Amino acid sequence: MDIRNALVAQNYASNLAATKAAPSPGAAIAGAAQDFLSTLQQSEQAAMSTMTKGGDPHTLVQALAQTELAVQTAVTIRDKVVEAYQEILRMPV
Repeated sequence: MDIRNALVAQNYASNLAATKAAPSPGAAIAGAAQDFLSTLQQSEQAAMSTMTKGGDPHTLVQALAQTELAVQTAVTIRDKVVEAYQEILRMPV
């Protein structure tokens, strides 16, 4: 395992713990969005490094798997928010 991946996992775990400890929902959403953005940026950097500098392909595969998981999570959350919004619209007034 590459040391960068270990540091990324450690950073993600600490950000996740900080997000769970956050009292306001807005801070939790902002933290999750920041985690999502940083995951995408790290994956992009890993891909560029592998393609241009001949980096480790294993690191690229791990980065792509992390990105796929992050995107699937974001899509699931979006679907739940849309579903909740539609449910609110169906409520009688």
